[in-house]
Amino acid sequence: MTSSTASHQQLPVDTSPLEGVDFFHDAAMVADPYPVLERMRTTSPVLREPSLDVVVVTGYREAQAVLTDHESFSSCNTVTGPVPGFPVQLEGLDEATVRDLIEAHRDELPFNDQLPSFDPPKHTAHRSLLSRLITPKRLKENEEFMWRLADQVLEPYVAGSGGEFIRAVGNPVALLVIADLLGVPEADRPELTERLTGDVSLGSTDETAIEHAPLEFLYTRFGDYISERRRHPRGDVLTEMAHATFPDGSTPEVIDVVRVAANLFSAGQETTVRLLSSAVKILAEDAELQERLRRSPELVPKFVEEALRFESPIRGDFRLARAATRVGDVEIPAGAVVMVHYGAANRDPRQFDNPDVFDLDRHNARQHIAFGRGIHSCIGAPLARAEAKVVIQRLLASTSAIQIDEAHHGAADARRYDYVPTYILRGLTDLHVTLAPAER
Repeated sequence: MTSSTASHQQLPVDTSPLEGVDFFHDAAMVADPYPVLERMRTTSPVLREPSLDVVVVTGYREAQAVLTDHESFSSCNTVTGPVPGFPVQLEGLDEATVRDLIEAHRDELPFNDQLPSFDPPKHTAHRSLLSRLITPKRLKENEEFMWRLADQVLEPYVAGSGGEFIRAVGNPVALLVIADLLGVPEADRPELTERLTGDVSLGSTDETAIEHAPLEFLYTRFGDYISERRRHPRGDVLTEMAHATFPDGSTPEVIDVVRVAANLFSAGQETTVRLLSSAVKILAEDAELQERLRRSPELVPKFVEEALRFESPIRGDFRLARAATRVGDVEIPAGAVVMVHYGAANRDPRQFDNPDVFDLDRHNARQHIAFGRGIHSCIGAPLARAEAKVVIQRLLASTSAIQIDEAHHGAADARRYDYVPTYILRGLTDLHVTLAPAER
């Protein structure tokens, strides 16, 4: 809903909550962003930060309003936001001009070929290709694979009394689950593991380079798969992908199918690793919680939802205002770059009581927006939830104790954790734990 009246509050420019803090580059925002985010929300849940001139939405209701209004907010800049910025100046121009300029220049933005950056009607057509793949039947088959994979990966990890979790468990599980869902031949999976489990650079806080190489690799590999299956169909998932059609019955170009598959592969793998490692960290810090979940494994799905709320794997997504739009009591001008901060919204005390406390019994934990909302909500959410449930359940069943390795992370009263240096993702770079195998 757009608005041009003058009666609404103008966009707050009070920078006191960020005094001495560079929102997008400060190391404090990587290590523990929540105190700053709380100060910002208290000042105003819609507030312009000064370092890159981005409007940051930290309130739950306000975040929902932006995410569900794709008419007023374009997703063309959803991945990179203010870096490198829009090719031409937008703020200060009238709405019609802003809309025209967005369409004229959107293909110049990084990651413009990826599904999350599309707006309707293109987004609607291309997302439909994914919905053909992530069906209840295929998800059930994939979950059966997850149970086998979790046992296979966890057996040596538990036998060795633990170690670094992300490299040993998180990365291989997340990557191979997506590979199975998309039907990647088993012979090719080791190469995918090697090529796609490197360092994260997207949204880096200490450099502005935007890494596209993993996607280029996926484009080449899936391009070969899809082209071959169109020539020689088989009874596999890749053949289904190759012959999927748009809602109007037309056949996509090979590259259209490839981009959708590559996006699911890369995004699903990265965010699931962050979810798994955050969840295991929470468990390893709380022996009583471990025991409760061992006694009542049916509570693991609730645990996963609260973990998603407590440490959202994606800090937030960006939007570009196509029109002057009221969000809450604040008017955002046309042309403004907006960051919807999931991590902040999921700790809004107006929505979640005692939001900085991890509460397994939280009645509304599933109302979190870790997977977004609206037409761009994460289509792989059921997959991520299932992966986390399976890994956590199997890890708890195969151990009698999970503890933080103090040799790497320090004593309980002086923990040291390192987080990926990016303003887009929220996750550990490494997690070392020690395990006691379950008594047989």
